[in-house]
Amino acid sequence: MKSILPLLLIATSLVAQDKSIGLGAKPIEGAEVIIDGTRAMLDEKWTYWEGPRFGSSLPIKWKIVEDPVDGGTCLMTDDRAADGGKYGAADIVTKKPYRDFRLHIEFLVTKEKGNSGVYLQNRYEIQIQEGVKTPHGMGAVINETESPYDAFNGIGKWNSYDIVFRAARFKDGKLTEKAMVSMYFNGKKVHDKVQINKVWGGPNSGVDGGNDGGKGITDTPQGLKLQCEGHDIRYRNAWIKELNLDGKDTDF
Repeated sequence: MKSILPLLLIATSLVAQDKSIGLGAKPIEGAEVIIDGTRAMLDEKWTYWEGPRFGSSLPIKWKIVEDPVDGGTCLMTDDRAADGGKYGAADIVTKKPYRDFRLHIEFLVTKEKGNSGVYLQNRYEIQIQEGVKTPHGMGAVINETESPYDAFNGIGKWNSYDIVFRAARFKDGKLTEKAMVSMYFNGKKVHDKVQINKVWGGPNSGVDGGNDGGKGITDTPQGLKLQCEGHDIRYRNAWIKELNLDGKDTDF
């Protein structure tokens, strides 16, 4: 009779991996919590991105509010400077820059057409936009992939992105390898080793957006950015771990 130990070890490994992906995932070893539903952490870890359209002022106007689903508290994208969809006017960015990383973040859309975005290195947007199923829609690596809309839990429910990101690589100041990302959306793998060609949206969208039509990526680590477009989007349970992805991959 063959030993079942190898199968048990594989099963245990899969369960352990699942606990670090999806809603409620706890920070993995070495990860840094960046959103915990407190004002103290918001002020400690985040600031405004002072891009060309910046129109707000410190302290951060985003609010800590009650979690409408599970109780506790969460972060709300509430800043009147961004009303009318003025992205870049009141976006917040981590004070710490990151190169390669593993990210977990949870979000909730409160109303139809709710719009925000998670910007990797303040360059590459993972879209949050309710009701849109195009490459500009929910869960898309914006304008690079189709929207994996079927993975969205819907309005008024929490959702999770789990991301492994590998920054662009350079040699002698020239781009040699494009940025790459893999992602789970609510525990379902929706993007696998997607290369990102440019910074979309122009200079108001993110760092390097104004360089050569968004293709002039510079060799600089940047913070994680969350977009404010005048909509009520909530965030909670966000953590990030720095990685060193010298291999050309973004596997979990």
